[in-house]
Amino acid sequence: MKVSKRVAELRKSVDLKKEYSLVEAIEELKKTSKVKFVESIDCAIRLGVDPRHADQMVRGNVILPHGTGKSVKVLVIAKEPKASEALAAGADYAGFEEYLEKIQSGWVDMDVIIATPDTMAQLGKFGKILGPKGLMPNPKSGTVTPDVVKAVGEFKAGKIDFRVDKTGIIHTGVGKINFETSQLAENIKVFLNTVMKLKPATAKGHYVKSIYLSSTMGPGLRINASEAEA
Repeated sequence: MKVSKRVAELRKSVDLKKEYSLVEAIEELKKTSKVKFVESIDCAIRLGVDPRHADQMVRGNVILPHGTGKSVKVLVIAKEPKASEALAAGADYAGFEEYLEKIQSGWVDMDVIIATPDTMAQLGKFGKILGPKGLMPNPKSGTVTPDVVKAVGEFKAGKIDFRVDKTGIIHTGVGKINFETSQLAENIKVFLNTVMKLKPATAKGHYVKSIYLSSTMGPGLRINASEAEA
């Protein structure tokens, strides 16, 4: 497969076979970033789990101490007065029937949906629309809650929801390339530590098989797995 000149030069400038420390990888990605926009930094972890089994499904959430650098659009499905409280707390959209109708028509212009428990019976009908996009609220992720003010604040501050995919990989954004190296390292450490705490009791062998750090247009650098245990 033919690669662009930029990609070819990137591959020459980094050692793709090397296992980097977290700080080394971050600094390497910063050094090789040549694009004219602020790239996102993504972390991908391959786990030794079989997501086909419910007891090996790894899912959770974490508040990154320095946020993601991304403006998160939050929709709150709630009746009054909760809807007004959510808007006052910073939600981009909040309401009940009007937003159910918009979702039914295919509208998904949001990054996170938070719902109060009393609305889930109605919202749950749109699982085929929201499920594939990872937008369906879930109590385990903190997106089904009566405390919409707290939930909105957390997601606006940098809370991320993550889950292992069918191939055993968790992939999520952990910040922007213009963050300080120490800020990115702290974000990633908090994320990795959270994933480690979620290790299923039924998982056999090595839980963390590999960790990769990449930027939007940059290379994927392998991180020493010991970083997840530190």
